[in-house]
Amino acid sequence: MNLGFIGTGKITSSVVTGICRSKISFNKIVLSPRNRNVAKKLKRQFRKVSIAKNNQEIVNSCNWVFLAVTPTVGEKIIKNLKFKSSQTIVSFISTMTLPQLKKAIKVKATIARAVPLPPISLKKGPVPLFPPNKKIKNFFDKIGTTIEINNEKLSKNFWSTSGMMAPFYELLSTMSNWLVKRGVKRDKAQKYITSLFVALSEDAVVNSNKDLKYLVKESQTPRGLNEQGVKELRKSGFYRSTEKTLNSILKRLNKV
Repeated sequence: MNLGFIGTGKITSSVVTGICRSKISFNKIVLSPRNRNVAKKLKRQFRKVSIAKNNQEIVNSCNWVFLAVTPTVGEKIIKNLKFKSSQTIVSFISTMTLPQLKKAIKVKATIARAVPLPPISLKKGPVPLFPPNKKIKNFFDKIGTTIEINNEKLSKNFWSTSGMMAPFYELLSTMSNWLVKRGVKRDKAQKYITSLFVALSEDAVVNSNKDLKYLVKESQTPRGLNEQGVKELRKSGFYRSTEKTLNSILKRLNKV
């Protein structure tokens, strides 16, 4: 099986790294030359990675093709590529719907949308997939946790939450900087904050069968530090602002 990636940005780099470190069986990975620095780095790092001369070469030589370009670039280039009906095509393009993809691709290939995030390079993290597809699910389950979605309109809610990745890192940065300002060395500050949130996330995953309100309650003691923290953030509108931002991102996706 040959895997081709049209677009070589952060997500492609993360997915390719995850694949090459997994037990997925494949012959080679072919990258587009668009971001040559990223492509060359991946080629140096993994022996089965090669760089195509152009995007059509990727389509011609690969069984699976992953579309990892921006919406603007996608709308411009996909319609000019000649795909095969035997191919599996997985789009990472956030604002290009399945009907739009089918229209641009033209042939009746297996087409799906997925949203892997950078931690997939570590073989971690969710991968929302629409429409459900057993073959694609099995593929992504080897490098992450596939969440199949039956309704494209519903899938946009998952796409929206993926827009909160940078805000999460900004929160970690803010807390680390706070410690640094109070005399803690940056390496120790960042190690503490990142380790803390990894532990909290793993605890949340273990308890994900329960309502997350359970963890909010269990992490507080009467008049304790966590009670103060959550009360003050609620009062300041921190969580309402988070929900407002999610609504704003969803509104943008619904315009497509």
